[in-house]
Amino acid sequence: MMNLTHLRVLEAVARHGSVTEAARELHYSQPSISHHLGRLESSIGARLIQRVGRGIRLTPEGEVLAQRAREIVGRVEAASAEMAAHVGLRAGRVRVAGFQTVLSTIVPKAAAELAASYPGIELNLVDVHPVEGLRMLRAGHVDLALVFRHADTPDEEEGFRLTHLLDDPLYLISREPGQRLEDHRDSAWVGGCERCRATMVAACRRAGFTPRIAYSSDDMVVVQTLVAAGMGVATLPGLALQAHRTPGVHATEIPGHARHIYAATYGEPPDPPATTALLDILRAIT
Repeated sequence: MMNLTHLRVLEAVARHGSVTEAARELHYSQPSISHHLGRLESSIGARLIQRVGRGIRLTPEGEVLAQRAREIVGRVEAASAEMAAHVGLRAGRVRVAGFQTVLSTIVPKAAAELAASYPGIELNLVDVHPVEGLRMLRAGHVDLALVFRHADTPDEEEGFRLTHLLDDPLYLISREPGQRLEDHRDSAWVGGCERCRATMVAACRRAGFTPRIAYSSDDMVVVQTLVAAGMGVATLPGLALQAHRTPGVHATEIPGHARHIYAATYGEPPDPPATTALLDILRAIT
């Protein structure tokens, strides 16, 4: 029969791709890791690990079970934190996944308020793209994910609960004030990665042209510095401009283009008390 120890071992081996690294993380010996994997394979009647040269890889059955193990282990850890929190908000933990601009603007204010109001709550933060943040939330590795959506963003999978915090306008970043997207149909543009530049490209296409992306960076400081140096123009959300503003650039709001910022939780309510406390603070300061 499968047990939690076996699943923890499989999850660690799958994540590290190494028995040695899994043993180090779990403070087990390598023979002990192999023993647990062998017991798990016997209990389900399928081979989970294959030797490949000096390394290992998961079988298809191992891949399936490892994914479920990640979810199960994550939810057990979340439940443990929730039970600990029920002792009272004198102690507890809330794990948050967020993206760069929200972590550098809204979250520090919320963290300071949380520490002042509930000094016993431990706050853990991880900087990831919203897509990855939702994956971590579903798997139970975080308790709350700060994400953004656009008007045309597809609905998320069932189980997520979104609390709207604020709308974040999009701005044209250039060296001259009061300009429009159309003024730069022939200009060089600074764009982010394929996923991050989608909003900029969509705004330009709505204005009747496709931007010529000459430079690529997801760093708001680099983007503004390139614009200030006359290398091109760009778009940035308002939170990025709150986090950092380079001298010599002007920001002009682009009407009709804003991203919607949400705090996402997962599963049926109620949320753990520590998560609810942070969520209440986020709502209050935005």
